[in-house]
Amino acid sequence: MAMDIIDYKIFGNDTQFVEVELDPGEAAVGEAGAMMYMEDGIAMDTVFGDGSSQQRGFWGKLVGAGKRLVTGESLFTTVFSNQGNGKRKLAFAAPYPGTLIPVHLPDVGGTLICQKDSFLCAAKGVSLGIEFQRKLGVGLFGGEGFVMQRLEGDGLAFIHAGGTLYERDLQPGEILRVDTGCIVALTRSVSYDIQYVGGLKSALFSGEGLFFAVLQGPGKVWLQSLPLSRMANRIVMAAPAIGGRSSEQGSLLGGVAAGGLLGGILGDDE
Repeated sequence: MAMDIIDYKIFGNDTQFVEVELDPGEAAVGEAGAMMYMEDGIAMDTVFGDGSSQQRGFWGKLVGAGKRLVTGESLFTTVFSNQGNGKRKLAFAAPYPGTLIPVHLPDVGGTLICQKDSFLCAAKGVSLGIEFQRKLGVGLFGGEGFVMQRLEGDGLAFIHAGGTLYERDLQPGEILRVDTGCIVALTRSVSYDIQYVGGLKSALFSGEGLFFAVLQGPGKVWLQSLPLSRMANRIVMAAPAIGGRSSEQGSLLGGVAAGGLLGGILGDDE
């Protein structure tokens, strides 16, 4: 199926969104809940599975939905099509602070392997699948990096990296060890495995987890400094309702006023 060719512009620095321009009859597919705004004349249709499977009948839709369910994403994606007479614009927003990465799939061999929560939107016709790692160790201990998404086609796709983006071209045989959550995407030519950190003390007290990813070139990798899982863990740890620290504890005065010394004095006065 031929991909739609879309024009785009990325706005913002820390928290970005992408505005895409559709010609009459063109369409884009977005992750559920990613749409920010759209102009009059654009029709929105929620489809079962990914946007590329809707022309393959019921079983095609079922397979597409099943792939998305395995990766932890919604069973549905949303297709936005321009049904007007002129150009129309719509925008997709990143879910948390970071950087949006436009990837022209033919430039990376037609396939991109990405973290399961990094896909934002793409030209209609890009296929969203799953990428199972062949090695047993990856399947058992890969964490966030075990089941990854596979984007295929000859169109444009947008993925999101949390925090600061780092791009690196690995030479043949070059090895890079990475926290599994910090992987955003990699080209198909990069091999991927999981390795034990080694040493009981390091495993228990380093705070880096028991395993990390080993990436071996040749190929290109995209890394992020702030994985969603890391940010979520810090938020949970800081939530007072579940035993975390109070938000006022960033200063001595805040800690005192939040129920320490001042709380005791006010309680005595009552």
